[in-house]
Order: sequence, then C-alpha cells, then structure tokens
Amino acid sequence: MNKVRIGWIGLGGRGQGLLKMVLDYMPDVDVVGVCDLYEDRTEWGRALVEEKRGYSPFATTEYRRILERNDVDAVITPSAWEAHVDICIDSMLAGKRVATEVGGAYSIEQCWELVRTSERTGVPCMMLENCCYGKNELTIFNMVKKGLFGELVHCAGGYHHDLRDEVARGNEKRHYRLRNYKNRNGELYPTHELGPLAKYLNINRGNRMTMLTSMSSKAAGVHDWIIRNKGENYDNADHIFTQGDIVTTCIKCAHGETIVLTHDTTLPRAYSRGNVVRGTRGAYEEKRGILIDGMAEGQTFSHKFIPIEEFCDEHLHPLWKNYEPIGGHDGMDYHVFRAFFESVKNETDPPIDVYDTAAWMSITALSEASIACGSMPVAIPDFTNGKWTNRKPYVRSRYCLDEVCEDLF
Repeated sequence: MNKVRIGWIGLGGRGQGLLKMVLDYMPDVDVVGVCDLYEDRTEWGRALVEEKRGYSPFATTEYRRILERNDVDAVITPSAWEAHVDICIDSMLAGKRVATEVGGAYSIEQCWELVRTSERTGVPCMMLENCCYGKNELTIFNMVKKGLFGELVHCAGGYHHDLRDEVARGNEKRHYRLRNYKNRNGELYPTHELGPLAKYLNINRGNRMTMLTSMSSKAAGVHDWIIRNKGENYDNADHIFTQGDIVTTCIKCAHGETIVLTHDTTLPRAYSRGNVVRGTRGAYEEKRGILIDGMAEGQTFSHKFIPIEEFCDEHLHPLWKNYEPIGGHDGMDYHVFRAFFESVKNETDPPIDVYDTAAWMSITALSEASIACGSMPVAIPDFTNGKWTNRKPYVRSRYCLDEVCEDLF
C-alpha cells in the first residue's frame, strides 16, 4: 500500500492541529473524508484539505457515513471522550483500522467490547498515546531494555497540567472536559503517564496490572477560578464540581511492581508528566535526571542525579537521532501517527494494540469505582484472557515499543 486513505472523525482543537500536521508532513496519507458534529468544524476541515491538497474530501456530520465508504482504509478519531469507543467499535465492524485519541473509558463493559470486536473482526485498534514516543520517554525505554536500571520495582507519573481555563470555559469552547469534570470523579486522563510506564514494565507481554486503589481530594480549583476570573454570574459559577483537584491512583502488577498515577489539572502548577522509574540499580526522575549505581570509578553506588541530556549521546532512541521535530508536542505527535500509518500500510498489528488500549483506558472507570467506594481496592481485568503470559511475537519495526530495533534504522 503506497497511500493510506483515511477518514477523519473529530475536528475540535486537537483534531484540527493533528489534521494540519498530517496534511503538511505526510504525503503518503490522503484524507478522503472529514466529520464533526458541528457543521462549521466539518467545513473548516473540508476547506483545509482542499487548500493543502487540492481536492475536496467528503464532508459530513454523521460519522457512520464515513465508515460506509469504500475509499476509506483507516479512521482517525480525535473526537470527544464519550465517542471514542463507539467510533472504534463501529469502524472495526466496518472493516476499517482505527486509531483513537486518548481519553478514559466510561465502563469496563466498553473496554471488553472493544477487545472482543477487534478479536472477532480481526481489525486492529490503536490508541494514539503520543507520550510513548516522547524523546525522554524513549531514552528511558532504551535504558530500561538495556538493563541499566536493574530489575524495575516502582514507577510513577502524572497528568500535571493546569486546565482551569479550558474546563471553566467549556461551554464557550464547546469542550467535552467541562461535562466530565461536572459529573465524574476519577483518574480521567491516565494514559500520558501510564502508556510509557506500561511499556517499561512489559504490561500485557509477560506482566499485567492486577488491582488498584484510588483517592480523590475535594474539588475547589475550578469554582475558585470562575469566581475570580469570570464572576458569580458566569456559567457554572454555582455548580458543585465532582472531579477532585488531585486524584491519586496506586496500581499493583502481577510480578510485584507498583505504579502511582496522579491526575492534577485544576490547581495552579507548571506542566509535567512527573515520570519516575525505580530499579535495583538506578533511578530516573523527570525533574532531577538519572542516577545509576557505580557511575563514578571505584563506586558501588551513587546518590547523584545527572541530567538526562548527558545520556543521550549513548542511549538516545534511534527514532530521535538526527530528527528535527515535526508537528505538535515537540515532535512526538508525528511519531505516533507514523507508527499507526506504517502498520496500516504493512497490514500488521500496531505497536499499541487493542489490549493496551483497553487496559490503559480501563483505569478511568476503575478509579471512579474505587473512589465511590471509599478508595476500596478494585481488580483490573485481564483483557488478554491469559495471553499476557505467552503472547504471540510482537511486530519488529522502527516504531516498536517492546524492543529497540536498532538494525531497522
């Protein structure tokens, strides 16, 4: 397959930025259909494709009309969170490979249906978790696979991002986060930190997550921001938000490792993914750097953190060598999209498969259940149904997230 013909479902802020990147930098991808619930967004997408590529794509506000088309090989869905699973399932039933933007599931039943639909149809589904392809994350991945941290014991990360403006102005922005923060309370956005950590820990390939417990603080940040910046008569100024300002989730893995996730989006703070990796021979902390036992001559241990940049000459992942970042999020958006499109062109499983997608998304619904029951421990389903102990071989590629395939560069 020389060209990938895609249908694009979802043209909010994230969808618009990603569509522009694909049109600007991926000549082997044709956007043959665009869709959004809002007609003005659909028209914007149609006009952008015409401007960038010189042809006018099919445009609709009903996504199933995209799936009916014979000239669509694959589907991209950066839509609202609530629509992700339904669009993925309908795409697979229509025989279209599908990649979904991140966002937690609303129930465990949704996750199981996603897996079973992919298994029944044989059509892959990939989550577009761009942070798996971040420069720092892939450098640490390379070092983990080389054994430089020893046996991994504990990992941590978070979605630390001040989103008070985006949430509070949700009606103005037509943004789905507002309705979620008004009505839910849980780890709503786990995959930016969990995705890379899961790949370090071989989740779904020799390891799995078995249980979690989650705790939420009170919700005060959005209400305070609205009163101070918009006044008492603004939308939702009198609403009691349910989404806690800080949600902490602790996960146990089958082989004894632990993971701590933090959702922190409605209090003042600087952006961070807060990644932490702790092993028997070293550690990584996003804000401090890397510590490896015995780095100094004659030492058997070290308590000194060294900036990650000093390790890049030797351990930088080959995807990032001689790479001038393209597109958003410092270039990792480009990598995750290329990973999906290459799997479509080669008719192979994607590096983030349906089992990863379901397992990572499930954390949202499970954390909601744990919080609602007073931080009670909740079992995490095995979406592979036991195959995690002896999975079929993964696909070796430049974008592989199970090993660093140096020989393919």
